[in-house]
Order: sequence, then C-alpha cells, then structure tokens
Amino acid sequence: MNPKQIRNLGIPEHYVSVASGAVRDAVCKGGQRGKDAKETLRQLVASPTKFIADPYFGELATLLSTPDAADTKEPVDYTTWGTDIDAGAHAQMRQSCRVPGAVAAALMPDAHVGYGLPIGGVLATEGCVIPYAVGVDIACRMKLSILDVPPSTITDNFDRYRNALEGGTRFGVGVEHQKPQHHPVMDEDWTVSRITRESKNKAWRQLGTSGSGNHFVEFGLLELPQDDPQLGLTAGEYVALLSHSGSRGVGAAVCSTYSGIAQRLLPKRYKEDLGRLAWLDLNSTEGQEYWAAMNLMGEYAAANHEVIHRLVVDRLGGTILAGVENHHNFAWMEEHHGKQVIVHRKGATPAGEGVLGVIPGSMASPAFVVRGKGNAASLHSASHGAGRRMSRTKAFDTFNFRTVQKQLAAWGVHVLSAGSDEVPGVYKDIHQVMAAQSDLVDVVAKFSPKIVKMCGDGSRAED
Repeated sequence: MNPKQIRNLGIPEHYVSVASGAVRDAVCKGGQRGKDAKETLRQLVASPTKFIADPYFGELATLLSTPDAADTKEPVDYTTWGTDIDAGAHAQMRQSCRVPGAVAAALMPDAHVGYGLPIGGVLATEGCVIPYAVGVDIACRMKLSILDVPPSTITDNFDRYRNALEGGTRFGVGVEHQKPQHHPVMDEDWTVSRITRESKNKAWRQLGTSGSGNHFVEFGLLELPQDDPQLGLTAGEYVALLSHSGSRGVGAAVCSTYSGIAQRLLPKRYKEDLGRLAWLDLNSTEGQEYWAAMNLMGEYAAANHEVIHRLVVDRLGGTILAGVENHHNFAWMEEHHGKQVIVHRKGATPAGEGVLGVIPGSMASPAFVVRGKGNAASLHSASHGAGRRMSRTKAFDTFNFRTVQKQLAAWGVHVLSAGSDEVPGVYKDIHQVMAAQSDLVDVVAKFSPKIVKMCGDGSRAED
C-alpha cells in the first residue's frame, strides 16, 4: 500500500510511516495478502484497542488508542502590539495558536482578518509549513530604490515621472507584458513542482507586472535625517521609487494547489476548526515540493520588482544609488528560543537586529524605512503596513475614488489610477501603528508619496 492509500483509510499523517511498516511486516513476515492487511487497517481505524496485541499492527493500534499529544497540547500564547485590532483577527490568531506544530506566535499592530492566519500574524511551527499562513500572494514584498535625480524635478517635470510610471508598469488581474521581459530567475529550476513547471510561461509573461488589490508603484520624496553607512547615503532629501507586489498568478496557483493538498491530508479531527491552517510535514514529498516552490516564488517576486524598477527608472533616467527590499508573505527557517522553527509572516516584515525593511502607510501617508531591533517576543517581526480598518466591500460603498483623487491632488499627491477600496480612509493611522512598534524597529527615513499608480479596474486581491 502506498502512503496515499493509507491516508485515505483515515490514518493520521504523522502515523503513516508506522502503518506502512506494519503492512510491510504483515505481508512479508506474516504471509498476509495485501487486501487482508488493508482490511485490518480499516478495522483498526474504527476500533484500535482490538488490535493492541496484534504482532504486526499492535504498535500502530497502541498509538491510535492513546490520546494524541497534539490533541492535549495547550495552545501557544501570543503577544499583541497595538490596540486597534478587530475581534476577528484575534479569533483567527487564537485558532492559529492551536495548530499542533505551533511553538510561538505574535500579532502586529496592523493586523486584520485574512484567511487562516490573520494578516499581521506571525506563527512559528516545528517540522511543518502552512501554505495559507504564507498567503495567496507568496513573497509579496516592498522594494525602494533611491535615485540620483534632483528632488525638484518631481514637480518641475511631472509629465516625465507620470510617463515613466505609465510606460514602465502594468496593473490588473492576469495582466501580462506584450513582450516578455528577461531576468535570470527564468533560468532557475521551474520543475521543482508540477504547478511551477506548468506555469513557467505564464510567469514569464507576467514578469515585471503588478497585479491588483493593494499593489502599487509610486514616486515620492525620501527624507534621510542623518548619514546612514548601511544605506551608503548622506543625510538629505532624495527622489525614490517604491513598489509593492508579489509573485502574481503563479504564486496564487502554488498556494491554491498546496493548501488543497494540505487540507486533504489534514486529520479529520482538525478539518472543522483548522481547515484553512492545514499544514504540510516538511519531511513529506508534498512539504518539500511546497517549500521549494515557495522559495522559487520568493526569487520570482524579487525579480518582478527588479524588472519593474529597471523599466521605470530607464524611462525616467537617472541612477539608483541605494535600495531596501523585503518579503512580508513568506515562511523562513530560523532559530528562536534555542530551536529551529519555521516562521510564517503573513503580512509582517522581518525585523531582525540591524535588518532594513520598508513599512508603507497609504497613498496619502508616509512609508518608513526601518531597521529591526531583533525583539524575541515578536519573533523578529514588525508590521507590513498601516493595516486595513475597513473591508473592500464597505470601502466601495463608502468612497468615491474621483472625489478622493481630486482632494489628494490639492494636497500634492497625484494618483494616476486606483480603486475606492485603496483610498486613505480605508487604512489605519500609520503614525499610531509605528508608535505601537517602537520596540520592534527604529525609523531610518520617511518616504512621502507624490505620484501613485495602482490598479484602477476594480479587481480585488488578498492583502
């Protein structure tokens, strides 16, 4: 019997290898026929205590008739930063802390409801990875490029900047470049999983595009109050390009495929409460495939931003002096509390000691370049942005984009395209969010948006 057949009989994932060994011994040593061993397994799942004395299936029967440590394990605690967090996000966080492999958790001040793990949730597990705790948009990330062009040109040569954004970026669900862009990431091994192999051509066509939802590309002014050797820049004001997007359609396909597999493998006793938090054993074939595919999506997302910045800066002219970038929908293998764990940051920024990152606000409020403090309680994490305070549906019912667009223009922020679900009023106050995590990061520089481009076709995506 293969592992899939054993799982289908109701054997929990963590006992599949024991069951496989019992069947092998029963057939090879006991002379049983395969179909008889299969029937024994079926009966054992229904009444394990009846088989405790069986010479081949006794060990498995004992394990199944003893309360699983995962069932008696107390949920882990989590620390919360900030107070403006809805009850739904806390409920999702408490549920996430009940995952059997969970060992530590934290909730960031921008937290709000997502799927499975809340957005702004951080969860460390041992030996397993949770596709939906990484998210649909695998390796969604920020990239900031600081340019050598004079700050005055952002107003004096507005058309030049607008044309650079309009010509160098593409937005929308499924949008592709007419001419595929080139990047070494497309020479990587895309056969690490079936879904990446089958999606390679689509990924190539979408390389250098931004998608929908809260993804953006914008020009703004960066204020650096003092010299920063890590950035290699002296204090002053700079023009900068900031982008937010991820791994596009192929990343979503990887999440959908492996979350579906994880849910099918999930023991029945967890399906009702932990379905969206279904996990994959990292020692399993499926777990290793997802891990390889997820990391490939990380490389692809980084390449996506690199192409966007190259195309936009080429149209604008000038040179990139320095940059900062980071994922915020990903899982990392790290060491915390003396053990190796998988840290899922679903809408959370890595903030290890000395690590640079970017935390955006909204189209009318600043983004911040930050340096992590390595706070152990947050699992070296910080928020990934201001965080939503309103659903997209409510936003469409509440705001008129054209009205907001005119107000922002009067304030010196020119929004080339966007939707009502991304106007400033749908987001929390970024200054309050930053104040709530002063023990997690230091602010290095402030970026103020001036020319913003987002998807304007009304399509939606998970944050």
